[in-house]
Amino acid sequence: MPTGQPEITLRFLAAPTDAGYSGGVSGGRVLEWIDKAGYACAVGWSGRYCVTAYVGNVQFSRPVAVGELVEATARLVHTGRSSMHILVSVRSGDPQTARLSSATECLMVFVAVDGEGRPVEVPAFEPQTEADARAQELAMRRIALRREIETAMAAQTYSDLGTAPRVVLRFLAAPTDVNWGGKVHGGIVMRWIDEAAHVLATRWTGSAANVAVYAGGVRFYRPLRIGHLVEVDARLLHTGSSSLHVSVHVRSGDPATADMELTTHCLIVFVPLTPDGQAAPAPTWVPASQEDVALERHALHLIELRKSVPR
Repeated sequence: MPTGQPEITLRFLAAPTDAGYSGGVSGGRVLEWIDKAGYACAVGWSGRYCVTAYVGNVQFSRPVAVGELVEATARLVHTGRSSMHILVSVRSGDPQTARLSSATECLMVFVAVDGEGRPVEVPAFEPQTEADARAQELAMRRIALRREIETAMAAQTYSDLGTAPRVVLRFLAAPTDVNWGGKVHGGIVMRWIDEAAHVLATRWTGSAANVAVYAGGVRFYRPLRIGHLVEVDARLLHTGSSSLHVSVHVRSGDPATADMELTTHCLIVFVPLTPDGQAAPAPTWVPASQEDVALERHALHLIELRKSVPR
């Protein structure tokens, strides 16, 4: 049965194994933490197994350092018939003082499902305070924007006619990637996205000192199974003065047939760093083909949409 608790906080120390190539905790690991906290909140409210459906507007405001105390707080802010909109915030700081500051925040959507993977109804969330009502209002205002972002991303064409820098990682989904429902954990998939985009950023800038500052429009289309062949395809869409905008598609399928289906799609933004940790100029990429031009225009459109996210 559901606990009826709309909020949960996970607390732990950031371990050396969580570090990325820039020295701090990798953005992919933070995305894993976000997904785990959101999942715990969703199943606690619904009393059902839940799947990640969407992750929107993850803004990495500052890096998390190895050894810091981390709090990942997930709070239910809105429910649909089978969906739960959950606001997740990550704070961290020195465990000796316990003074924590914000590292990132995002809104996630989980869907409760039955044993056959079909959506099932969840208990309705009713705001109890003015803060709850405000959070619910913001979540509801984001629904239309999320659909606009999803539509814009789904309408784009990615083919071999593009000339943009591209990195494709291929591997098998391992048993260690499993979640509580026997599928690959959504947080693991988001870590793969971060890793593929990081490889692309490293190749383009010539340095491994790149950090993720944004991930958005993360749409999960279908589950990814243990033992499947996984393909994580990262492609550069646009470079700003100190940013690289990368589209990542995750596909998977039976390695015996190599029939691949799209499982996840998102946009992630990396910033190159100077040796002292400041934003460095990004080498400029100039679109060459019609497809390149169209996708860069798409990236610029998404930038404008992000500016309208309710806060």
